[in-house]
Amino acid sequence: MKVADILEVDGCRLVEPSFAELTIDSCTALLLEAGADEARFLVDEDEEPLALALHDGTGWRAASFLFRDPNLAAIECFEALDGEIYQEKREAWLSAVREYYSMELSATTVPAFEDLRPEREEMIRDLIREVWGDRAGTLCLDCCCGSGVGTAALRADGVRALACDNDPALLALGLAKGRLVPEDTMCIDARVAADYIAPVPLGVAFMAGEIYSYNADLWEKIITELLDLTDETLVTVGTEAEAARVEGWCAGRDVEVFENRRDPIYDRWCCVARRA
Repeated sequence: MKVADILEVDGCRLVEPSFAELTIDSCTALLLEAGADEARFLVDEDEEPLALALHDGTGWRAASFLFRDPNLAAIECFEALDGEIYQEKREAWLSAVREYYSMELSATTVPAFEDLRPEREEMIRDLIREVWGDRAGTLCLDCCCGSGVGTAALRADGVRALACDNDPALLALGLAKGRLVPEDTMCIDARVAADYIAPVPLGVAFMAGEIYSYNADLWEKIITELLDLTDETLVTVGTEAEAARVEGWCAGRDVEVFENRRDPIYDRWCCVARRA
């Protein structure tokens, strides 16, 4: 479902410049800066705020409150316009907002060059089956998804994948190729994924790295954020030394490290961590 469909309007622009900026309180001021003649307030199934939409001479614009609260000025603006209240499930609005920004990204970003070896998706599928068996219908976070080979492999076996990465060109490639699903894709910094994503049962990071001493701090933040958000986590790297680093970041988990001979380049070493 589209943002405009949920708000029952003929077209609507979100004022936040990007999905990552949905957490920024000052974005609400962008909505209130022009005079409005009509207002709609969207709440979720628990009557918590989801969005405020205002109509002016240029059409409908909305601010989303998925990851921040509306300020007093927004509430007063809605009341002054004697606006209407609409209700929708939070997950439906979240999916619509993810789709909105994915389509914006696709329209404004030149995709990266194709980076997928044709056989890699099947090798990842085989690895997933070995580690988890049949997990069809389970929700999985594909962290640092790149152009979406891991997401495509998960979806092929019936797993729903939420995908995130901070490289717009790779995301644009994955969306163009159909490996990434717009309503389940986010362009965010994985180090702060918990600001945008609720905990899920499964998590993956395929070809995390390359991890060296100079960038280990960055990767530690990414991997520990992924671990905090997931009950069972699969991380693949290229070398045994990198796998040892990842294992060291899995404190308090049951951890298994093994060599994956299916792929000698990208996913050669695997670290599987489960909550103890």
